[in-house]
Amino acid sequence: MGSLTDPHSYVLSRRFLSRRTFGGALAAAFLASVTGCGGESTNPGKTTGTDPSAAPSGDATFPRTVEHRYGSTTISAEPKRVVVVGLMEQDALLALGIAPIAATEWFGEYPGALWPWARERLGDAPVPQVLPAADGIQYEKVAALQPDLIIGIYSALTQKDYDTLSQIAPTAAQPKGNAIHWAASWQEVTLGVGAAVGRPEQARKLVDDLEAVIAKYVADNPSFKGKTGLVATPYEGFYVYSAADPRGQLLKSLGFVMPAGLDEVTGKDFGATISNERTDLLDVDALVWLLDFYEADKKKVDSSRLYTSLDVSKQHRDIFIAGDRAKAYHGGTSFITVLSLPMVLERLVPQLAAAVDGNPDTPVPEVTETPTSKGG
Repeated sequence: MGSLTDPHSYVLSRRFLSRRTFGGALAAAFLASVTGCGGESTNPGKTTGTDPSAAPSGDATFPRTVEHRYGSTTISAEPKRVVVVGLMEQDALLALGIAPIAATEWFGEYPGALWPWARERLGDAPVPQVLPAADGIQYEKVAALQPDLIIGIYSALTQKDYDTLSQIAPTAAQPKGNAIHWAASWQEVTLGVGAAVGRPEQARKLVDDLEAVIAKYVADNPSFKGKTGLVATPYEGFYVYSAADPRGQLLKSLGFVMPAGLDEVTGKDFGATISNERTDLLDVDALVWLLDFYEADKKKVDSSRLYTSLDVSKQHRDIFIAGDRAKAYHGGTSFITVLSLPMVLERLVPQLAAAVDGNPDTPVPEVTETPTSKGG
């Protein structure tokens, strides 16, 4: 396992982070304390996480019930203190004009766990308290924040996690019928958050508008249709992301198909390390490599004789996105949300077009950012 301070190792390690739960005795003690205490807020004097400049709810009706993997949750009144225990629902909240009082830090190390494309939506609202994902779900800290809604849609919440959090406040968990952890799409996250906070129509419009943008990219790039595509990273060998993972979903939304046999390798997970015998999975029409550090990680790729013998390498159909060259773009390819996706598409689509144009001599345009780039 890579270092958790290394952004992409952090991305891969996420499947382990939120599955740490209390032992039986500790969990029981915590539940007893929650049901009998109010707890002191760590954000004194602030009674709302809503941006004062945000649009009114409009379509909100309460009480309202939302369904999810573990049943249903009834939310009695419009939430004012929302805590995010999933990894990126803060973006959907901010897109809806609501600022969470706390958000879970996945990677990026930005104040409030807000990437640049989301930070500008915060307005005058307080910066959310950060709950480090590396520490697992911090039930005591969540309880002390006195939330009236907990959101964990893009998460790996277990039944036990859900039951514990539900003792603190109404909790929205992963989408119903979604069997793979960390596989909620940006659409499911946006619509799920919208339903929970009473803004379903506003959420639907956000999804419809962005899907229209994607449809325009698809129409302008008919060469994408039916081409094979894949997202990978040099992690403990070669690691590939599944068709159910948001990264795979992104390529599919543009018209690409996943290579045959990928589902067998990734199984019920968001990705998997492939064996040398399955390096053939990398031989696609467009291969997106996510690198933490361009020089060091590209060297790992280029030093593999198995990889460099493939047509995808020899014909320069690979795309390298490195965090030390384009932090926001690199982050956005994993942190795929209704707010980050427009920036990602603007950069990724021209690179994909160059990769699949049939001419090995066409260079894939590089994307670099200055340290102050907003990435939006």
